[in-house]
Amino acid sequence: MVGQFLTAFLASLVAVVLAIIGLRLVDRRRSEAGRAPLDRTLEPIVFLFRGRQLVDATGPARTLLHALPGDGDWQRLAGWLAMRLPDAGAALLDIQAGARLELTSGDESGARLRLLAEDLGDGLLRVTLADPSAENAGIVVDSLSLGAMENELEILRSTMDHSPMLAWRQDALGQVTWANSAYLHLTDAVSDGQTVWPLPQLIDLAARPAPGNTLTGSRRVQIQHDGQSRWYDCHTHEVAEQIVAIALPADAAVRAERSLREFVQTLTKTFADLPIGLAIFDRDRNLQLFNPALIDLTGLATGFLTARPTLYAFLDRLREARMVPEPKDYRSWRNQMNSLEAAASSGHHVEMWSLPGGQTYRVTGRPHPDGAVAFLFEDITSEISLTRKFRADLSLSAEMLDALEDAVAVFAANGELLVSNRQYGLLWGSSSRATLDDHVARWVDCSGESPGLANLRDALHLPLPEDALRGAMAGPQGGLLSWRLRALSGGRVLLSFQSPVPAGSSDAARLPAVTPSGATNSKALTG
Repeated sequence: MVGQFLTAFLASLVAVVLAIIGLRLVDRRRSEAGRAPLDRTLEPIVFLFRGRQLVDATGPARTLLHALPGDGDWQRLAGWLAMRLPDAGAALLDIQAGARLELTSGDESGARLRLLAEDLGDGLLRVTLADPSAENAGIVVDSLSLGAMENELEILRSTMDHSPMLAWRQDALGQVTWANSAYLHLTDAVSDGQTVWPLPQLIDLAARPAPGNTLTGSRRVQIQHDGQSRWYDCHTHEVAEQIVAIALPADAAVRAERSLREFVQTLTKTFADLPIGLAIFDRDRNLQLFNPALIDLTGLATGFLTARPTLYAFLDRLREARMVPEPKDYRSWRNQMNSLEAAASSGHHVEMWSLPGGQTYRVTGRPHPDGAVAFLFEDITSEISLTRKFRADLSLSAEMLDALEDAVAVFAANGELLVSNRQYGLLWGSSSRATLDDHVARWVDCSGESPGLANLRDALHLPLPEDALRGAMAGPQGGLLSWRLRALSGGRVLLSFQSPVPAGSSDAARLPAVTPSGATNSKALTG
């Protein structure tokens, strides 16, 4: 009985031990499986072309093509390779049947890209791309970091592709290694859609920057397209032994500059034909613009004016040439010129210069924008002479009227008093009356109503004949006063009064009377 019990106990113990051993083996296998190395075999980047048409590609290859700019698959890949393997484009086109081509890019930090091109016959070309430093090794990247980098890359790519400016890179040999969409579209338009890599140079950047100089400068260039000229402001920089160029559209600026240039030419021609001398000084009071009339009026040398003298040097040269009024001393002259400059810069200022040579100049100063000031020199000698002669003639005419013994007054067609002499004032008294009715009222106040005055008043308001009308009326101090009325040009009327004739004199019987109709009456008016 005891033997059977021991046998059963031993059998159970063996079973438990075997179970424990089995569990340990299972745990060990699981642990070893968890510590097994990752499978780092990645799908390669392989393209299969027939001619220039993509026949097949691996997943990573299609992802790469989708991320590249351009229209066709071959153009996208060729453009991307041209930035890393400058000789790849020509080498792929010239590969022989059954040949195998391998290219590797390198820089100071080591190889970065390996290209393997194999001609499979029947026009098939297989292109394999690999990173030598990461072959057969999977690289784990944080998904958030990768997403951020891809988002930033998409923003930058979209910004450059939607920009109206032309942007491209070219190597030391002048070959374009990268270009944005605007450059590609303009290249297609210029070459009628026959664009091939390497891209042609739309703008020739012949001058290469000196070593160590990152900014190569800017220039304005012109591109001919469809019979029209397109202007760009081209800015170039040197980055990683390549030239980065950005061309900004400048058509609007060119049109504005052309309009401004034409406007300035028009003004220049206009100023050249003006008889008035013009001199414009900038805010620093340097001469910036003058016309030929200034040379003729001032007698200054052209070389002196083209040297852009200062305002005070210009005025001192005028003083030396005796083309300014003679000052008492230099200090008063300088103060006068300072006052002229200050008045011209603050507002409209006019001076008359009587020159030693007998000429008279009108000098006008006007302020201009941005602190500039302009001076106009005008020869008004003939105008002054004419004004003086006119004034002398007026003075002589007044003296002649005052020398007459008769009282004379001239009225306009509207009855306004134009001129009268001294005798008229002595006869009727000085008065500020301006109209004919006011003077008639004055006559009535001085001499009273009379048939002769009524006849004169009626004659003044009727059309006058060509011959003079004569009559007589009572004088202001008694006696008879003869008058004479004559029509002048422009509806004006000349009225003259002769010296009063004492009442009862034999001459009074010979004075004719005038009726309103203009007929003379041989019977004298006795007032």
